Amino acid sequence: MNVLVTGGTGYAGRFIVEALLAGGHTVTVMGRTRPDDGFFSAPVDFIAGDLDPENASPGLFEGADGFVHAAFHHVPGKFRGGEGDDPETFRRLNVEGSLALFEAARQAGVGRAVFLSSRAIYGTQPPGAGLTEETEPHPDTLYGAVKLDVENALRQMADDDFLPASLRVTGIYGPAGPGRAHKWAGLFADYEAGIDIAPRVGTEVHGDDMARAVRLMLEEDGNAIRAASPSLVFNVSDLLLDRRELLASYSQAAGIDRPLPRPSDASAYNAMDCSRLKALGWTPRQTLDLGELV
Repeated sequence: MNVLVTGGTGYAGRFIVEALLAGGHTVTVMGRTRPDDGFFSAPVDFIAGDLDPENASPGLFEGADGFVHAAFHHVPGKFRGGEGDDPETFRRLNVEGSLALFEAARQAGVGRAVFLSSRAIYGTQPPGAGLTEETEPHPDTLYGAVKLDVENALRQMADDDFLPASLRVTGIYGPAGPGRAHKWAGLFADYEAGIDIAPRVGTEVHGDDMARAVRLMLEEDGNAIRAASPSLVFNVSDLLLDRRELLASYSQAAGIDRPLPRPSDASAYNAMDCSRLKALGWTPRQTLDLGELV
């Protein structure tokens, strides 16, 4: 399959590109800047593009069979709160721009598409309640709201010839690309420096497992995908991870002996149910191995 990936040089996008290459797919990365040589493990094609809805056209998808949309416009370093002081542009690029790309892909005859959504669409929920794809979303950030807007519009675009799946992904961890830092690098540095670490618990998924979910949406039989989730929405999560547990694993792997933060109260946290994705054969690693990050 020939797959166009937006945001392919981003933290999440790089996992996706590498998974597609490993699966024998041909990958074209669309972005504002061509990736450096050697950034990926094998050569990829490149096409210039952005999230301005006026620049989306079917010509961008010439020769493509699949489309993965992992690009997102935001203030550097922030997703929640990523609108900064310009929510209008944030919404225009991330909603109108995203949907213009999906529509251009559909018009070009692309049959499969994947949207990297977020658990942020659930927003505030009753304490301790589990999150299934049928849980009513209550996004409490603009980030979650725009992701939900794209999901809802994509559901209306779907037909017999165009299958756009939305993956509600939780926090992604794993090694970053060449010259870049992984998501916990700052936390680990603070811990080593003896800075007090606030307790926290959250859901996490390894980038490789997230990327396998993307591949599944492109490769699995379409009828099976629709049967597993008629809404074409899938939760993607693995570990409910306490920061104390994370730093205990890091201290052991790195040979550091420092006090750990106090345990978090996980009883009120909203864990994600991934039964729909697992019904299609997706199996996350379910263990935390920090060897690749130390």
